[in-house]
Amino acid sequence: MVRYRWKLLRAGKFRLDGGSMFGLVPRVVWGKTVPTDERGRIEVQHNCLLLERCHEDPGDPPGPKLVLLEAGSGNKLDAKSRDIFALEERSIIDALHEVNCRCEDVGAVLVTHLHFDHAGGLTRLPRTGERGVGEYNAVPTFANAEIYAQAREWTDAIANNSVMTRTYFKDHLLPVADQMKLIDSPRPFVSGYTPGRDEAPAVPAMQRITWLHGLKGVTGVPGVGVMLVPGHTWGQQAMVFTAENGETVVFTPDVMPTVNHLGQAYSLAYDVEPYTSMVSRRWFLDAAAANGWTLVLDHEPGNPVQKVKRKGEWYELEGKG
Repeated sequence: MVRYRWKLLRAGKFRLDGGSMFGLVPRVVWGKTVPTDERGRIEVQHNCLLLERCHEDPGDPPGPKLVLLEAGSGNKLDAKSRDIFALEERSIIDALHEVNCRCEDVGAVLVTHLHFDHAGGLTRLPRTGERGVGEYNAVPTFANAEIYAQAREWTDAIANNSVMTRTYFKDHLLPVADQMKLIDSPRPFVSGYTPGRDEAPAVPAMQRITWLHGLKGVTGVPGVGVMLVPGHTWGQQAMVFTAENGETVVFTPDVMPTVNHLGQAYSLAYDVEPYTSMVSRRWFLDAAAANGWTLVLDHEPGNPVQKVKRKGEWYELEGKG
């Protein structure tokens, strides 16, 4: 079995509107534990993971030595946007340099979804002497990598199907169109069916994971899987791999972006389907507790590495060192 040694990369702090991040939950509730700045924003982080292939058995398929999960906002947003989001002056490029990794060495990149704060780092500003791709002032950040996202997510991103008017940016995406490998993972529930709020999918979560080296037409990333977790977007995915010590690590998307989004009703105002997010959060946490997953939360500014345990009728988190 292919296993990976992994490092947490911090690709920059930023801030998002607190009310939007907690949706229908009143500020009098979430404000007890989550501070805001003078503009009502909470601090979040661009969390990414660098995986290094470290173990394999005879007969395991070949694949890249280095795999990146998530790319952050990148370095292309204008001054107005950087002020709105209080973006720290760093990107995934800086984070990789700090662990002695060149962008050219990354062989595969997987992103949870294609909003600017997750996929913006797929492209970067041209350096002196470089030309942007097509009409865009941007070039691929990871020139030698295949990039994996859900097919539904790509379709929605290009069409800008979102409750937000500015979150899918074509200069983040079209310059890497030739590098994209699109996945169509099994859905938790049959399309068109509305599950009960506490209903679990008929097929257990581990059986819904699409392992990339087993997908017809999608090859090259042995031992890394993806799992559709809809709600924030229709094509949002979690990423799954086996660590060097044998534990299952799940990079967790915006179904639960921070430790303060554990509650069942804590869906984002940014979600295309808050009800679906609520249902997804329930079965995702149940699967994490039952299978002993180690979660890495995509926007947690503190400790994003968490274990899930049952606590009465719900769940609690326990941070890992």
